[in-house]
Amino acid sequence: MADVTVRGVIFDIGNVLIEWQPERFYDRTVGEARRREMFAAVDLHAMNDRIDLGQGFRDIVHETAAAFPAFATEIRMWHDNWLDLAAPVIDRSVRLMRALRARGVPVHALTNFGIETFALARGHFDFLDEFDRPFVSGHLGVIKPDEAIYRLVEEDLGLTGDAILFTDDRAANVDAAGARGWRTHLFDTPQGWADRLVAEGLLSEREAA
Repeated sequence: MADVTVRGVIFDIGNVLIEWQPERFYDRTVGEARRREMFAAVDLHAMNDRIDLGQGFRDIVHETAAAFPAFATEIRMWHDNWLDLAAPVIDRSVRLMRALRARGVPVHALTNFGIETFALARGHFDFLDEFDRPFVSGHLGVIKPDEAIYRLVEEDLGLTGDAILFTDDRAANVDAAGARGWRTHLFDTPQGWADRLVAEGLLSEREAA
């Protein structure tokens, strides 16, 4: 077991603690063919980046719907059915987060999330109130993988380099953190993350089960 030098563990949220697969929602509600047509015509993920940068949730979605009237009804679902897009919870990851906190390990979030969507999520997912510090892109005005967001986290926590262990499901976000010397884990499955936490000496195998 490695010597414990990690002084803060940072979780991404989307696809680490909560599944974020909007395409799956649309496949279920409007059908795969219609979804493919819409996503080919409209860059909905770029739309969501604007929300994650702190722009108005409803305003951005409705502006996009107005610009693409052929898909207006479906685009507005991004706002009106947002909690159905952000589901389900990845229960094992939540247990790992809580096991770390029970061990006294500081646990934070670093997430690309809009101001209003994060408030909506906090009202629905109780564990989002359990972080020692949530770093939310909408409030910070910058999104991963911009290096500025990692610097802001370091300045706030007073931690740098391998005192931080960070997990995210996107390689670009992990690489940007690694470039600042953070310990990183590219999240694929909760089991892989559990194994990493055990290898770092932060949890026992029983605690990570």
